[in-house]
Amino acid sequence: MAKGKFALGALVGAAVGTVVGILTAPKSGKETRAELKVKAEEAKADALTKATEARTRADAVAHDVKLKAEKAAEDARVTAQDVKTKAEAKAAELKTTAEEYKVRSENAVHGAVDGAKKGFNKK
Repeated sequence: MAKGKFALGALVGAAVGTVVGILTAPKSGKETRAELKVKAEEAKADALTKATEARTRADAVAHDVKLKAEKAAEDARVTAQDVKTKAEAKAAELKTTAEEYKVRSENAVHGAVDGAKKGFNKK
């Protein structure tokens, strides 16, 4: 932003200097007006050229930023999908493990109950 303000200040300063130089030069009013017109047209053309260059650079930067944002969004999507896949796999693994422990616990309880029944039946 500071470069833009500096460039604008330099252009304004150059324009003011040109106008002051023309107005203080020892020429007739007609010659001075003609020279002012030429200088104004040159300044306009220069300003248009610089504006076009700035717009072209801004468009290039905007395009670059857009591409980087799209890449970052895609990377985030891929990472999120990877995390989701891993979480689903881990959840399935934990479910299987829990089911195995449930079956083991049920078998242990049934074994203990059967053992207790046999112990009471022997008496």
